[in-house]
Amino acid sequence: MFKFLKNVSREMQKVSWPKGQELVRYTITVLTTVAFVSVFFAVIDLGISWGLELFFPE
Repeated sequence: MFKFLKNVSREMQKVSWPKGQELVRYTITVLTTVAFVSVFFAVIDLGISWGLELFFPE
């Protein structure tokens, strides 16, 4: 287990971490994408619900 953690520590030092400005840009991109996909599926869900209500009223 100790050897594994030592190897993990070595590999983490090799990682190229994003700088502050890159991190902000990536975060904004991810949040924008999540918001867009959420709205898209909400609209699709509403459309399907309304369509089903038209064909199968209660």
